Amino acid sequence: MAAAVALAERGVAATVFESGPVPGGRARRVVSQGNELDNGQHIFVGAYTQLFALMRTVGVPDQALLRMPLEIRYANGFAVRGGLAGLLLARGVPISEKIHTLSFVASLRRSNFRVEPDITVKDLLDRHGQHGKMRHYLWAPLCVSALNTPLDQASANAFLAALRDTIGSAGDASDLVLPRVDLSRLFPEPAAEFVRARGGEVRCGTPVRELVSLKSEFEKIIVAVGPHQLKTLLPEMPDGFTYQPIYTCYLQYPDDTRLEFPMLGMAEGLVQWVFDRGALLGEKGRLACVISAQGDHQQMTQEELAEICHRELARQRLVHGKPLWTRVIAEKRATITCAPGLKRPAVRTAIPGVFLAGDYTDPEYPPTLEAAVRSGVRAAGLAAS
Repeated sequence: MAAAVALAERGVAATVFESGPVPGGRARRVVSQGNELDNGQHIFVGAYTQLFALMRTVGVPDQALLRMPLEIRYANGFAVRGGLAGLLLARGVPISEKIHTLSFVASLRRSNFRVEPDITVKDLLDRHGQHGKMRHYLWAPLCVSALNTPLDQASANAFLAALRDTIGSAGDASDLVLPRVDLSRLFPEPAAEFVRARGGEVRCGTPVRELVSLKSEFEKIIVAVGPHQLKTLLPEMPDGFTYQPIYTCYLQYPDDTRLEFPMLGMAEGLVQWVFDRGALLGEKGRLACVISAQGDHQQMTQEELAEICHRELARQRLVHGKPLWTRVIAEKRATITCAPGLKRPAVRTAIPGVFLAGDYTDPEYPPTLEAAVRSGVRAAGLAAS
């Protein structure tokens, strides 16, 4: 959709072929047993400049996002507020650990947030003595949230690129930004309206299984599918990726159930983050628990997973009584494993006039929605040239 909008801005009437019932890829609205849900929860930061720019282009109102200064708050009371300066105010952290953390960040600045050769985030943190509470409550959750990859497999350089553009930048780049509308309304649906209003088409429920017939009809093609689907359309593409899941468990409690903050960390068990959908989207009593990256939970049934999520919420005294209903949405190949030295495919393919877009094509960024949007804009620029 980012590519189609970027082309529409240039006066190019693009046709979008979407296999699903709604556009949006891994950031869309789904209907499960009569309930409209997002297929996952997404945390944005102020540094997502391309995404926010396209949202403004297609007319998404500012009220669709809740923006606030960076604050990472946990259900057990631990919190880091206000970016790096907030590290000095973090309660329960020894002063020596705070000093080591600030020294670590200063070292990252001197190296321009880059290490050569690339190593894992675990090795990077070990090398700089980042252990204890700041590792547990800050670096590890940020890594898994941004890269959707465990510390011992995650690329330090991809992690550092995200840090550079957030806590390493001035102004509002480190702001925490949360959606206040469902993910389809946040960008894909307004984008589709924008494209159609400029002579383009968006054909939902229309999968593409080969490119030969399209090549006879269209001068340029942007292939924006998941990397595990590339071989079907482009058999010559290398297939060296492995994948990481994201599980989202929705639990519906009575309407008066609410969290003290729209997003809380849960660093003591299986759940990593819990979102208050009532505070964000008006879905009263509905909480969404997120479990990113691989783990033992992949072997559990949905009922077992929902029960564990409920128990962890109850242990922190965030809920009272059993949920009225639960739903688990498992994106089993949500992202590529963002490993050190990962080779990303080029935007240009071996076929003239065929280009790639997708979060896995960004040369340095982790597989986020910002990377996806950047890739679409980049592919559109090449296709229109």
